[in-house]
Parts: sequence; structure tokens; C-alpha cells
Amino acid sequence: MRSSAYVLLAVAIVAEVVATSALRASEGFSRLVPSVIVVIGYGISFYLLSLTLKSLPVGIVYAVWSGAGIVLITLVAALLFKQIPDLPAVLGMGLIVVGVIVLNVFSKVSPH
Repeated sequence: MRSSAYVLLAVAIVAEVVATSALRASEGFSRLVPSVIVVIGYGISFYLLSLTLKSLPVGIVYAVWSGAGIVLITLVAALLFKQIPDLPAVLGMGLIVVGVIVLNVFSKVSPH
């Protein structure tokens, strides 16, 4: 059951990254297609996120969702929009990733 929850969480993360990427392209919701992608992407993301909460703790789910989302959207922004993060940004994201790993591996809250 938990492995399927992590699959749903991964799909929720991807949907959120797609929606966030389209948010920039929507130009303040003035362009129809990117705006529709934003709404659908966030809808899918939050729905799947809610399903993961049936079997995983909310703190763990949110830590993984937000941490992975930050790193992935930064990669997308670098590739698509040429927004290259500087060294402090990379170090900060590294700390986020390490924090999520510590939370998942060592925390008693995390389902092992």
C-alpha cells in the first residue's frame, strides 16, 4: 500500500511541476491553453496528494512533495527559461534534499 502511495506522490509532484511551469507561460492567466494546464495540473496534483494522505503521514508527504517540487521546478526553469540558479541556491536546495532524506530515513514519524 505504501509503495503505491509513493507512486501517487511522484505523479502529484510531476503534475505540480507541469502546472507551475505553465503558470509562467499563462502570463497572468491571460493565455487560455497554459491557464487550462495550470488548473488541471494543480487539480491532479492536489487530488493525488490527498490520496497519499490515506496511508502516509502529512508531514512526510508535504516534505517530499515540496522538496522534490522545488528541485524539479528549478531544473525546468533552468532548461526552459534559462534561469540558472547560483551557488547559494544550489546549496540551499541541497540542504532541502538532505532534510527530506533525513526525515524519511531517520524520523520516527516516517513510516519505515
